[in-house]
Amino acid sequence: MSCIYGSNCFVSSFSAYSFSNPRLSSSQNSKSSSIQCTAGGVVADSKGATTSEPLLLNAVKGLDVERPPVWLMRQAGRYMKSYQAICEKYPSFRERSENVDLVVEISLQPWEVFKPDGVILFSDILTPLSGMNIPFDIVKGKGPVIFDPLRTQEDVDRVREFVPEESVPYVGNALTILRKEVDNKAAVLGFVGAPFTLASYVVEGGSSKHFSKIKRLAFSDPKVLHALLQKFATSMANYVKYQADHGAQAVQIFDSWATELSPVDFEEFSLPYLKQIVDSVKSTHPNLPIILYASGSGGLLERLPLTGVDVVSLDWTVDMAEGRKRLGSDVAVQGNVDPGVLFGSKEFITSRIMDTVKKAGRGKHILNLGHGIVVGTPEENVAHFFEVAKNIRY
Repeated sequence: MSCIYGSNCFVSSFSAYSFSNPRLSSSQNSKSSSIQCTAGGVVADSKGATTSEPLLLNAVKGLDVERPPVWLMRQAGRYMKSYQAICEKYPSFRERSENVDLVVEISLQPWEVFKPDGVILFSDILTPLSGMNIPFDIVKGKGPVIFDPLRTQEDVDRVREFVPEESVPYVGNALTILRKEVDNKAAVLGFVGAPFTLASYVVEGGSSKHFSKIKRLAFSDPKVLHALLQKFATSMANYVKYQADHGAQAVQIFDSWATELSPVDFEEFSLPYLKQIVDSVKSTHPNLPIILYASGSGGLLERLPLTGVDVVSLDWTVDMAEGRKRLGSDVAVQGNVDPGVLFGSKEFITSRIMDTVKKAGRGKHILNLGHGIVVGTPEENVAHFFEVAKNIRY
């Protein structure tokens, strides 16, 4: 049986990766540990894994897997020298993310070096905006820029429903190629932005610290915001299905800014639209795993499973064991190592990985960071993270 980490879980130390003494010399780091859970507590389904399916998919289903699958948010690019070389040749982010050959090459860079269990499409959550009649760019050193921020009903009326086949055919082509290249040795991941997060960008005009413009709209003219959120919900549901139809084996929804909302406002302006996306996708793609990530989600944690997603990704501000208890056994978890840990020593990185895996318990856990890799992270430390993670054994 598999259990949520607690009094019923214990570790059998068969080698260097001992949870009771995780600070080990780097020479010992090629060995593995065994985690065992006794019956009792909150349990996950321990059916046998389907060997033809990628490890990540089996873990999400609650099947019996030998170790937690691992991938890292923002693993494509940023810190890798090979990606920086492409940036020098192609300085425009949109050019890099809207060219099939470059998307495939960048997406595969971490796969070729680290062999993660998830290979995520190189793209951006704002990629659909142009196809929705919302002009934008991503400027180096500044981030997203919305040229004509949306503030009125007339602005929202001009927003078109997103048709991915027409607007972003390069996404489908890239996903199809990635599936062939990865060849089921890992899960190919797609992703989309959540309605409230997308609305935050287009109303604010870009990134924001205080989100005053979208909150002003939400609290003074909510009908306008709801109309915009509905357009994003319909469009993103279509986009998830499109990605799945072209090779994505799981899709992550990023609702990065929903946690700027109070719980009552989250229930009005984010939760219904997330649920609408999940319900729509599950009606046509019932077996597609959907992951939800919202940074700083500790105050909203119990509400996230209400969306119907299969996996909730935790950031590092939530203790993994507490997060498991609060989410319940029906939902898988992803995360949640602090990205800053990758600046530490190899022994420290090892100890934090082990702490996270121990607290997550066996089954329904995808090892990941609690947010994206930080620029300047030593590449050798990322390699160590994957080496340790892939040598763990339950």
